[in-house]
Amino acid sequence: MAIGELATENSENLGTLRVTDDVIAIIAGLATVEVDGVYSMSGGLTGGIAEVLGIKNLSKGIKAETKENDIYINIYIIAEFGARIPEVAWNIQEKVKKTVERMTGMRVMEANIHVQSVNIPKD
Repeated sequence: MAIGELATENSENLGTLRVTDDVIAIIAGLATVEVDGVYSMSGGLTGGIAEVLGIKNLSKGIKAETKENDIYINIYIIAEFGARIPEVAWNIQEKVKKTVERMTGMRVMEANIHVQSVNIPKD
């Protein structure tokens, strides 16, 4: 698990701030589900097992990796049927980049969107 480290900008050096990839994934996941056209996150087998056990996985569908102060994020989603997928992907990238950078002070270099499925209404 990589950890991004930031130097604090104050006159006293009280220590360092470390943000884990798991925290970055949670932030990115919460930002992603707020975007219109995202039905849900695609979590794979481990995400499905956690849900069956009643455990809420806030980083489901997100793989975040830090390299020094740069962040690389892969986001796996299920899109709403009828949504314009390129527009949804662009909106996710913008929202995730803005939110993660604001909350961590680190730079998002990539936010790659992987559409795993489309939710088709049962009606």
